[in-house]
Amino acid sequence: MTGLRIGSGSAWWGDRLEPARRNAEEGDLDYLCFETMAEATVSAAQVRKRRDPSFPGYDTYLDDRMQRVLPGCLRRGTKIISNQGWINPEGAAERMVHWLRACGAPKGTVVAAVSGSLITDRVLDIAGPLMEDGRPAASLAGSIVSAEAYMGAEPIVRALREGAAIVVTGRVADPSLFMAPMMHEFGWDPLDHGRLGPGNGIGHVLECGAQVTGGYFCDPGFKDVPEPWDLAFPIAEVESDGSAVITKVVGSGGAVTLRTLKEQLFYEVHDPGRYITPDVVVDFTTTQLEEVGPDRLRVSGISGQPRTPTLKVSIACQEGHIGEDMFFYAGPGALRRAELAKRILEERFRIVGLDAEEVRIDFVGVNAIHGGLSPAGAEPYEVAVRVAARTRTREEALKVGREVDGMAVSGVGMTGKRVPHQDRTREIIGVWSSLVPREAVTPVITYYEA
Repeated sequence: MTGLRIGSGSAWWGDRLEPARRNAEEGDLDYLCFETMAEATVSAAQVRKRRDPSFPGYDTYLDDRMQRVLPGCLRRGTKIISNQGWINPEGAAERMVHWLRACGAPKGTVVAAVSGSLITDRVLDIAGPLMEDGRPAASLAGSIVSAEAYMGAEPIVRALREGAAIVVTGRVADPSLFMAPMMHEFGWDPLDHGRLGPGNGIGHVLECGAQVTGGYFCDPGFKDVPEPWDLAFPIAEVESDGSAVITKVVGSGGAVTLRTLKEQLFYEVHDPGRYITPDVVVDFTTTQLEEVGPDRLRVSGISGQPRTPTLKVSIACQEGHIGEDMFFYAGPGALRRAELAKRILEERFRIVGLDAEEVRIDFVGVNAIHGGLSPAGAEPYEVAVRVAARTRTREEALKVGREVDGMAVSGVGMTGKRVPHQDRTREIIGVWSSLVPREAVTPVITYYEA
């Protein structure tokens, strides 16, 4: 193959659906790739599964996404790669088979599920020290919710070679989802860091979706973006050497420019000269960018170094609960009333013996983001008071909502109190990082047919 068109279908679980549909319908794609996992996605899914055994464990928007994109993908012959499997890739694959049949896919269309990233049951036996503070991984014993290693592109490539039209995975590094089609179509060797470096770099450009077309970039008056309500997801026209032209569907909103791409290029990259992924260590310092047309930016020169002998593992732990609520003041004196309300709550928490590791009472619009560094300014016309406490037990966290409820009739004049309509407590899931030997993680591929 001399050229390959790979499009983004999502940058996280809650991403918009319409740009993915448009890429499927109008992008003339060979592959459409979905990234739907954040650091805490797997642990959050495990927590939900504990509360609700009927939860299937895969992306809750899987049905919506497949209904939007499968008609276009089937017409074009576009293959799909996605990490929507979360903690149940096999269940996600079976659900995708359902939608393939519903959309009239040819009989025998293959869906592959890639699992093996979950290593919760043995992580303490194989993980090294915690990367955040150097403690042994064993110090987390008794609190672990889940542990998942970041797998690379190789199992996806194997599934594609076996004829899969859709590959759905659990935890796979974000750029690997996009690089797997390059490895498969161009025949790149898994140890050829000279090719995988550029390919993984292009995958990194695509993984955050609209961030390279103006999303999370636009700032009115400073960095304006055309039609930001209609931001496209990016498309890469990749060559066999790993260089690519980044573009988008003609007529869609947003823009592909030197500035939008540079911001994404270094997003979440701590060391541009050594960006470590499961497949390769990427060096972005050699990157060359060239505008070759409207919304067309050529990316070349990204280089790579040999992959590491270890894989990163995220270890999610139960670390207590948060109790949280909010109430409001408006009009002249709003901040003065909010400050008295804060004093009242502090005293009432003392009276009821709130046992909290941390309590925050912030004034949204005044100091909720920068705290004590917030500059004094004009008197605000309205103030939202956010109250939150981090506690060891749910029983203690419940005290926050109870005392905030009391502000409705036992607090400051003109308190605007919302009626509780959702659970005001939640579990805290802390995420720790470590390294495990590469050979300790074994991918498993399961095939299904429509």
